[in-house]
Amino acid sequence: MTLKPPTDVPAVVETRLAHDVHRVATALLAEAALDASVPLDATAQLRDFLVANLRHHHQTEDDDLWPRITAKAPAAAKALDSLTDEHDQLDAALDRLAGVSVHVDEAVGGDPLATVSPGTGDGAASTGEAAVRAALYDAAVTVRDVVHDHLTHEEPVLFPALREHVSPAEWQDFAQRVIATTPPVAGHLMVGFLDEVGTPAEVELVLSGLPEPVRPLVPGMRLQAEADLDVLRGTGA
Repeated sequence: MTLKPPTDVPAVVETRLAHDVHRVATALLAEAALDASVPLDATAQLRDFLVANLRHHHQTEDDDLWPRITAKAPAAAKALDSLTDEHDQLDAALDRLAGVSVHVDEAVGGDPLATVSPGTGDGAASTGEAAVRAALYDAAVTVRDVVHDHLTHEEPVLFPALREHVSPAEWQDFAQRVIATTPPVAGHLMVGFLDEVGTPAEVELVLSGLPEPVRPLVPGMRLQAEADLDVLRGTGA
């Protein structure tokens, strides 16, 4: 099958896909948090994936991509600084999300940090799980809303800047640095989300940047992601 090639420059395609993954994944975490059919360890895995990847994504923008753009377009600095301020707001939301315990024996009586004592029985465990899910939901909704709002502000600034001020060679160098430093936290979920938000050609463009030793692992990562995402959506076995 011949894949229809992407219609935009790789910098915009890859950034758009990353943003769309963040949109879908943050929305899914909020939905899964309150779904009693979704095991808490599955939501914990998605939470950890999001916290690690969102932090890494905006840190690479602030520390590497923004300087590349402003070196060629100093007038863009003010708009990019405003986006960095929003990244700081996101960090606060991520801190709260990361701090939610997802262990039922650490959440009882509405306090997600309280410890269930021996002999408290199933009722206390149920109360503890409800407390965990409520705390996780509240924190996840905040992250979701911050991310979605931020991306509506960022993309109209960033996409034109990527087209106009970042050469293909510069983007390739940046993308390779990002891949090399990406935290190894539930990386298979990234493959699964990419498949959901991108065309086959767009996904292939992103995955072609993976290190050679990792590429043979992609089919297995894809299968694992499909299974885990089914569980998170309450459709898994």
